[in-house]
Amino acid sequence: MNIRPWLANLAPRERKLVYGAAALVGIAVLYLAVVLPLQHMHARQLARVERKAADLAWMQQAAPRVSAMAASGDAGTKESLVVLVDRTGRQSGLGSSIRDQSPSGNNGLRLRLEGAPFDVMITWLAGLQMRFGISVSDATIDAGSAPGLVNASITLTHGASAAP
Repeated sequence: MNIRPWLANLAPRERKLVYGAAALVGIAVLYLAVVLPLQHMHARQLARVERKAADLAWMQQAAPRVSAMAASGDAGTKESLVVLVDRTGRQSGLGSSIRDQSPSGNNGLRLRLEGAPFDVMITWLAGLQMRFGISVSDATIDAGSAPGLVNASITLTHGASAAP
């Protein structure tokens, strides 16, 4: 259907109404297709920033206690590195992500995580460092199957042989 002859047959007043309606439909489509999704994305990002700020505030509040515990000798443990990593990994919620553990040298452990939440993994690794003196000597981290999830190969070391 050719619209020009149809518009030409309309009275000037009706043509103005058709143009006005077309403009309103265009504005509505633009709002629904562009503006509304941008507003929704912005609101989600603001909520994420607020969650991260709350996490940071909690970590800053907890840091002195963790440092005091490490300084008081709580960092020492009689557990083997394998048992310690497995236990703390499960406590932090990474138990289902831990796929493989194998010894690496005298005081090291190679670890494979799949589908691990990045924030949880980093918090867990920081806790191992602060509380038990276990450091990351090597790590390869790749994006996982969903946003926020990662696959990682990590080498942990305990004691004086830790890499600088």
